[in-house]
Amino acid sequence: MITQEEYRAAVEKSVQMLQQAGLPITPTERERLEVADFGLGQLATTGLELLTYVNTDRVCAKEIIMFPHQTCPEHWHPTKGTRLGKEETFRCRWGTVYLYVPGTSTPDPVCRPPAGSEPYYKSQHQVVLAAGEQYTLYPDTPHWFQAGPQGAIVSEFSTRSTDEEDQFSDPRIKRAPEVAKD
Repeated sequence: MITQEEYRAAVEKSVQMLQQAGLPITPTERERLEVADFGLGQLATTGLELLTYVNTDRVCAKEIIMFPHQTCPEHWHPTKGTRLGKEETFRCRWGTVYLYVPGTSTPDPVCRPPAGSEPYYKSQHQVVLAAGEQYTLYPDTPHWFQAGPQGAIVSEFSTRSTDEEDQFSDPRIKRAPEVAKD
């Protein structure tokens, strides 16, 4: 859980980063910014900020704002019955993001999982995305990602987002943000 003060500070920082990257948002979009600490209360190391532009039955578009070295924990978008899990393309818009997927382990990867959470990060093949580069993740693909030293802004283009169905390697994760009341 994060405090109202932490939430407000994260929103302010996210807006500043979006402006710095030349990605203006409207006042209504600002109000919709989501701050996710994944229930661990460690927003600086495990968390992200999210703005969903559209999420229909067929498509979704989001901005993922990540502070320096912030990590999104390992997860995947599962297939449910005949409905395929989410397919998503990450396009780095600003900064650098390090994406980890199944495959040959990268020797000397740039990033490490947050301290105390190492057992829950199994994907070890590193994909580096600088501004203008993109990578597509298919349904049921475990992945985690971490921002570089400047932070990162990543545009996500995907099929319908059903974040509440995401599966996390770490059983402590709570996908829905919890913000303390003032």
